[in-house]
Amino acid sequence: MINNVGSTDRAIRLAAGIVLLGFGLFCPFAHSLGAVVTGISIVVGLVLLGTGMGRFCPAYRLLGISTCRSGDSAPSQP
Repeated sequence: MINNVGSTDRAIRLAAGIVLLGFGLFCPFAHSLGAVVTGISIVVGLVLLGTGMGRFCPAYRLLGISTCRSGDSAPSQP
């Protein structure tokens, strides 16, 4: 796979993923909102963490978007 998530995008995804995952798992307020909100926050957090760590976003590929600079888009290692 060729990386299509740049450095700034990656940092934002990782930070947002950690926040959403923490909100869904540890925030008592999230549990009072219901299982649906908690579940969505956990799933979105995991997706953001996965795409941030892997530096590849399938939606970006479908839309032909890349936030990498020209030197950043090297193929990722398996």
